[in-house]
Amino acid sequence: MKVGAQARIGPTEMKEQLTVSNLRDAAMVSKAWPFEEARKVLKRYPAPKANGPVIFETGYGPSGLPHIGTFNEVLRTTMVRRAFETLTDMPTQLIAFSDDMDGLRKVPDNVPNQAMLAEHLGKPLSRIPDPFEKFESFAHHNNAMLREFLDRFGFDYDFVSSTTRYEGGHFDEALKNVLRCNQAILDIMLPTLRKERAATYSPILPISEKSGIVLQVPVEVVDAEAGLVRFEDEGEMVTQSVLGGKAKLQWKVDWAMRWVALGVDYEMYGKDLTDSGIQSGKIAQVLGGRKPEGLIYEMFLDEKGEKISKSKGNGLSLEQWLSYGTQESLAFYAYREPKSAKQLHMGVIPRAVDEYFQFRGNYAGQAVEQQLGNPVHHIHNGQVPADVPPVSFGLLLNLVGVMGEHATAPQVWAYLTNYVPDASAATHPELASLINLALAYNRDFIAPTLKRRKPEGVEVAALQRLDAELAGLAAESSAEDIQNIVYEIGKTGGFENLRDWFKALYETLLGSSAGPRMGSFIALYGVDNSRKLIAEALA
Repeated sequence: MKVGAQARIGPTEMKEQLTVSNLRDAAMVSKAWPFEEARKVLKRYPAPKANGPVIFETGYGPSGLPHIGTFNEVLRTTMVRRAFETLTDMPTQLIAFSDDMDGLRKVPDNVPNQAMLAEHLGKPLSRIPDPFEKFESFAHHNNAMLREFLDRFGFDYDFVSSTTRYEGGHFDEALKNVLRCNQAILDIMLPTLRKERAATYSPILPISEKSGIVLQVPVEVVDAEAGLVRFEDEGEMVTQSVLGGKAKLQWKVDWAMRWVALGVDYEMYGKDLTDSGIQSGKIAQVLGGRKPEGLIYEMFLDEKGEKISKSKGNGLSLEQWLSYGTQESLAFYAYREPKSAKQLHMGVIPRAVDEYFQFRGNYAGQAVEQQLGNPVHHIHNGQVPADVPPVSFGLLLNLVGVMGEHATAPQVWAYLTNYVPDASAATHPELASLINLALAYNRDFIAPTLKRRKPEGVEVAALQRLDAELAGLAAESSAEDIQNIVYEIGKTGGFENLRDWFKALYETLLGSSAGPRMGSFIALYGVDNSRKLIAEALA
């Protein structure tokens, strides 16, 4: 990740970091999903690919701005690409393909000049004025946003524009091939369509020379070798070339043509495109190519377990995640179990941050086989930072939660000196970033929900005993010493189980139903401050 040179996703050399001689052998049997996917590509080429690099592709529809799904797909594909490079010396390339010849179907909700866009419905995105009035077309604007987005995270890719390929004639031979195979493609597609849709379906979508609109009309192939077709346009039968950007393909046919024309070997896609992938795979075979290898990943769900929808606005944006969590934590969340549906909402961020650091802390001491299965290996392409922050994100959230919604970073650093003597932004820059994220998360999500309750029954005596123990605590006592005291009070304080005691501490002192190891929290917050919390609860 582009948080530092070590964290960059790019063409780094994993083998320089992992000098174990059997790295490739371990990768060949690793059960980590990027290696499993990479082995599928390797099986495709038992001998080195003869006509250029092994091509990995991700597709992008530029009718909207890049989002968290774009990030996840490019990230996951990059992980498979790097895993493949561990297995073989074959050169690779990642293509970020923009389908910017697609016709604008509806006006997006989140752009200006919507009335202007409405006048251009049906036209290729690359031939519609930019509603932001910054670039030569709407597609050029969103393509620029995509490249800026990918560059921001340090991805290594080659951008390819559908418009450039169509208008530059790079797809002309492929288009002629589609015309030659027109009936075979219809035989694949028509049985999958509703009767009304089948009546007007054509693999080729001519672009009207009268209106500039991408037409959805029946098309007769006049001369495949010359690229000529006949169709009705505004009541008139016209014969027109499909070459040089005068037509595009239906998207399933376009997908297949692109696989064949660009020589794509690997592309993953969401579960919602499963059937489309099947049809495009059959078309690719008709066109003389083969479907690329790929992983079908599950879609994200919202907090209620419902499918995320742009129109509902029930998803979580990339900007929202990065306002409260680190880039690495998002990459960690994207890595885990891509074939399982996962909820994506604000509540998953703190755990993702801490689990990322837990896996990172374990990495250095693991055998190479375990390292290859560790998510951080794939997040950092084998160049995993050795250290971890001295305080967990969860503990920071508990600290700022007690401090209140108006807590500041300098105040947090003052408390941290109780726990980390040399604590400062200069000595712990990663911790400084976590503090700012914790303050933001607490302000927006935790502080409004915190409500302390009064202690009841045996809880009163237990808190009084804890206060007395803390009062007599030796100055050099560690967080583990304090944890042992808390644990002993819970065992002998009349509680049915320890869980009830810890829950009482969280609810009476922190105002939450869950919390940290109390020994660590008290050491961080300070014994005197913790005793004040107890006094407030008992009062």
